[in-house]
Amino acid sequence: MTKQIEINIDHPLDSGNLEMDNLFARALDMRNYAYAPYSKLTVGAALLTENGRIFSGCNVENASYGLTMCAERIAVFDAISHARKDFKAIAIASPNDKFFYPCGACLQVMAEFSPDLDIYLINNSGAFVKRKLKEFLPYTFKLEKGEN
Repeated sequence: MTKQIEINIDHPLDSGNLEMDNLFARALDMRNYAYAPYSKLTVGAALLTENGRIFSGCNVENASYGLTMCAERIAVFDAISHARKDFKAIAIASPNDKFFYPCGACLQVMAEFSPDLDIYLINNSGAFVKRKLKEFLPYTFKLEKGEN
């Protein structure tokens, strides 16, 4: 049985919530900075902290594909490098009409800091989907202090 995805067809830049409008606009804008000469898929991400600050990232590809970094992790690392770990929401903007879901590595990194994170997937048409991180990754890897 296929699970239905609820889609909000309102344009995200006109949601009526200035904080979310700014988050979505930053994610959409970050696609312009992506380095994607191999896949040609430019992805932008914007991460909102509890105090309203936004950190952002774009995908950066490499000829050695394993060295490629996703937009979501770059946004998280940007926040961490500025001493912020209190994540509220992340917006992930795709370059086309599809929704780009976070990869497992990105989900695990986000779960390290905010297992209840709101994830907004935005497509090029302005439609978006909102989900909780736990819906994508219900069981995260956790290493307790003192474990070997």
